[in-house]
Amino acid sequence: MIDTAELWFIIIALGVCSFLLRFSFTGLLGDRGLPDWVLRHLRYTAVAILPGLVAPLVLWPPATDGTPDAPRLVAAAATLLVGLLTRNVLAAIAAGAAGLYLAMYLI
Repeated sequence: MIDTAELWFIIIALGVCSFLLRFSFTGLLGDRGLPDWVLRHLRYTAVAILPGLVAPLVLWPPATDGTPDAPRLVAAAATLLVGLLTRNVLAAIAAGAAGLYLAMYLI
């Protein structure tokens, strides 16, 4: 086990670092406008984060002890295809869910 003093030091240090990171944007830059190139790059934050969250669940799913399986790959392909064709997030999510359940039923 970790020492109590060391645990509290880590908790406080992480809290201070988290505060300073957030303060750097809200406190120091909050009253100024950001350059156009920064705003242009910030638009892609969600687009970059969502695949990073989903890809491990498709390629190394905990439900199958880390081995990829066909239903999840079918669901990912259906989501990607519908998302590219329609440019509609809700339609892509619905297609992925339908693809997952249909593939699980058929396979």
